[in-house]
Amino acid sequence: MHKAFPNMKFPGKMGLLCLVFLTWFGTTALAQSASSPSSFRAAVVKVDITPDEPKQLLGYQARKSTGIRDRIYHRILAMDDGRRQFFLVSSDLCIISPVEYDRVAGWLKKELGIDPVNVWWTTTHTHSAPEVGHPDITSVFMPERYEHAVDTVYTDFVGRQLLEGIKQAQRNLVPAKLGIGWGHSNANINRRARLMNGKSTLGIDPDGPVDRKIGLIKLEKLDGTLLGTVANYAMHGTVLGNKNMHISGDGPGVVAEYVEKQSGAPMLFINGAAGNIAPIYSTGTGEVLEQFNLMLGDKILDASKKIATGTDVNLHAGEVILETPRRPDLSWPQRLAKFNRTTKAGEHFVRMPIRFFRINDELAVWGAPVELFCEISNEIRERSPFPSTFYFGYTNGWFGYLLPENEWNWGGYEPTVSSVTPKAADDLINLVMNYLEGDFRAPLKTPKSVKNRK
Repeated sequence: MHKAFPNMKFPGKMGLLCLVFLTWFGTTALAQSASSPSSFRAAVVKVDITPDEPKQLLGYQARKSTGIRDRIYHRILAMDDGRRQFFLVSSDLCIISPVEYDRVAGWLKKELGIDPVNVWWTTTHTHSAPEVGHPDITSVFMPERYEHAVDTVYTDFVGRQLLEGIKQAQRNLVPAKLGIGWGHSNANINRRARLMNGKSTLGIDPDGPVDRKIGLIKLEKLDGTLLGTVANYAMHGTVLGNKNMHISGDGPGVVAEYVEKQSGAPMLFINGAAGNIAPIYSTGTGEVLEQFNLMLGDKILDASKKIATGTDVNLHAGEVILETPRRPDLSWPQRLAKFNRTTKAGEHFVRMPIRFFRINDELAVWGAPVELFCEISNEIRERSPFPSTFYFGYTNGWFGYLLPENEWNWGGYEPTVSSVTPKAADDLINLVMNYLEGDFRAPLKTPKSVKNRK
């Protein structure tokens, strides 16, 4: 656990756009005591990571940017309940390797003493952002995309901006309150198109599984002034398509900017189980991209207005390792050695970190370093013992797709970009449910204001 650092001084840094992000989670309004001010504090900073020169873009075939459509950012949320500090990062990037997450988490541990379990680095999965770090497992799946050298200069810049942003967030921690709720948007669609030959291809399947819920966190000052929003929604960042050559946050980034402009407060877009979910339009034009401001951005704004907030909060974080068989035909990069176990009989297992985060007895969040199919997160949400359960995708790395066993029979693109076997879905569901129903439900100190709530 980590306490607040009220006596530490943190250097400022040019390029940081600092925005206070005050928070507290609850499914209904929480009582606020004037005589007992909350010990909970929070902050957010928005850090520009837009490069000033052409970069290799990640998400489709190898290609180099020719311009900037819109700027890209780290958005960093810091929370402190007096016992623990927790950091949530949403970056306008496609994916990062778990090795890159470990590298930056190591800096945070060394310089600030932050336990990695309290740092979640998620990516919005825009397909129009620069590559960051070594491709690792992606170069095994698609070696033709990575014949160029790793851009270590930009990778270090992105990591250092994250580090400086977290320092700035610590310095800006202030008393806060928060509420949670749900919205709905039809801005996405299943992308596993069914073919007459019994196979699947990338396209659309209007009858396929989908997740159109928006998990929302509303953040206010103690006087009720809106300070920010966190929106958790499943949607590939592929509105602009593979012909786009300009750097962009794509749908997730553009919607975040729109909500910020309309509300006057920052927004973290946290992608969900988008492995088989596309934006409803993917045409490669900026005009279509802006339609998502109405289809998704306005839905976030409308739902947020209905969320009540309160002040008391207790935080808890944890991690469990999912160990599941590795795809037998897959070679394994030496850089990922710590994420592999080989038995004496020669069987290979992927060791995948699954993270958990809890707010009182109200909200459980779990995150995984994969492109998860929505059926899996939907099932866990329905079975969870917590009133609200969010899934944060693309968290702390990437091991490819993880899909239900029946989807393997349909073939298509996603099974070829997976490091695991059809058994992985059941292994993951069992592990997450066992943790949510077991150790993670251990009693926390319950705030007085929520003891009698329904």
